[in-house]
Parts: sequence; structure tokens; C-alpha cells
Amino acid sequence: MDVLLLPFRWVYRGLVWFANSPRTLITSYLLMIVVAGVIYSHVEHKSATDSVWWAVVTASTVGYGDISPTTGAGRALAALLISTMVLLVIPLITAHFASQLIVDDDAFEHDEQEELKADVRRMRALLEELAARQGITLPPEPPPPPPGVRRARRTRR
Repeated sequence: MDVLLLPFRWVYRGLVWFANSPRTLITSYLLMIVVAGVIYSHVEHKSATDSVWWAVVTASTVGYGDISPTTGAGRALAALLISTMVLLVIPLITAHFASQLIVDDDAFEHDEQEELKADVRRMRALLEELAARQGITLPPEPPPPPPGVRRARRTRR
């Protein structure tokens, strides 16, 4: 089953990497416009400037209609460009910039987290000492998570 899910994991990781890099997002947008413009100019026999204009208008789904594909290859290119932009690139750009606006002011800072962990260790030591005096056996500590596994981030309330 893991073998079947592997390609989906790669795609997911690629999308996460892609979405977290504004430079990559903007570069890919511009690259798609240029590549689509070049292909369109060859398929439809239009000038480079008209082709790039068509790509911008098509990718943004404005569709003025001043330039439109007449060949099947041109229409397939338009469908691919629109689908890619609307379903992938523009939502990823929007999501990235929206996530930058959302800041969790209640999240623990690194220093606070380290202080809390130290406090828990001190409390555990005191509890073990008190339990030893009373003759009580404490349950064992839970095992640490395996390397590479991150615990869920907790926020103050």
C-alpha cells in the first residue's frame, strides 16, 4: 500500500515546497506565461508580443477575445494554461500570501517552550523524589517520538 501512495506523497511534498516559496511561485507564473506565449506563437503563427499578451489574458481568465486560438493545438494549450493557473498556481500564490497575514500571537516562542520543558523535568524529578519517599511506583515515562516525527504544536489559550 505504501508503494501505491509514494507518488502522491512526492506530489504533496513538492506542492508544499512549491507553495512555501514566493520566489518559486512568481517565477513559475512568469515562466508559464513565457512558455505558453512561445508555444502559442509557433502554433498560431502570431507575433511574440501578441502571444505573450494572449498568455497573460488567458492565464488570468479575463479572455478579452481580441486574440484567440483557431487551431486545435492552440485551444488545447489554452485549456491547459487556464486549468493550471486556475487550479494550481493562482490558488497557491493566494494561499501563500494569505498565510503570511495570519500570525498566531498566542503561540509559544522557542525560549518559552524550553522553559516549560525544563519546568516539567523539574516537576518530574520532584514527583519521583516524593514518590520514592512514600514508596509509590510511578509509571514509566512515555518513549520519545522517533526521529523526524514532530509533535503537534500547542498554543496558549
